[in-house]
Amino acid sequence: MKFSDLIERFRNPPPVVPVLRFDGVIASRQRRGAMSLATHANALDRAFRMKRLAGVAIVVNSPGGSPVQSSLLYRRIRQLADEKQVPVFAFAEDVAASGGYWLALAGDEVYADETSLLGSIGVVSGGFGFTRLIDRLGIERRLHTAGENKSLLDPFLPEAERDVERLEALQGDIHAAFKDHVKRRRIGKIDPTDDTLFSGEVMTGRMALAKGLIDGIGDLRAVMRARFGDRVRLVSLASERRRRWFLPRPVRGIEAQGLGLAADLVDWLEARLLWARFGL
Repeated sequence: MKFSDLIERFRNPPPVVPVLRFDGVIASRQRRGAMSLATHANALDRAFRMKRLAGVAIVVNSPGGSPVQSSLLYRRIRQLADEKQVPVFAFAEDVAASGGYWLALAGDEVYADETSLLGSIGVVSGGFGFTRLIDRLGIERRLHTAGENKSLLDPFLPEAERDVERLEALQGDIHAAFKDHVKRRRIGKIDPTDDTLFSGEVMTGRMALAKGLIDGIGDLRAVMRARFGDRVRLVSLASERRRRWFLPRPVRGIEAQGLGLAADLVDWLEARLLWARFGL
């Protein structure tokens, strides 16, 4: 770089856009690879404190997960954006679905690739039933509660119709909150009476653009250069992904390693099930 270029850069510094990645399953548990407000809070604070801040970019690649953590991340981003009066730009990569799309709506503008998968505006719950297995093994299930509704869909008891109704009521209320969130953030851009938007359907980037769920097709570098010029400085900020400690310190040896591996396997399977819904 020429000395004259250095002088010009000092006199007229380029605009800065910090970039934060939200990659993986959204979960409140401190499991390996999961993201939550705890893993990204410090990075968000650093992003909005940067000098010559022109905007903040968030890159989302998530099949969803915890609605609470999705909402907490969204709210923190919007609080900081309002305090600093800077725009937020969201970019969907492979997937920004369910809680991932909830998070992407923190952007004042949302972009995706033509083949990105977005939407899935709905609520899903899954589980297993082990009643036949424990009968075959001769195991007796003992459960004592104070409160008739304390044991919701216990996997070791036969599924009760009343429990299913209670679960569906909870899902319905969360779904209503999700729909309200989308309608507020995409006001004037979507048809709020279009029920297909809220059916849990997954859309490609082009489909989502036609429905008003995103603002355009584009990638981070191209969109930011078009908005702030070729000199824009994109600064990647890392989140704090903590290794999950599965057992208290006194536990040692092969047993501890085995339990840790089992917990890792469960986490991996849960994450794979979420990604597999989108063919990934």
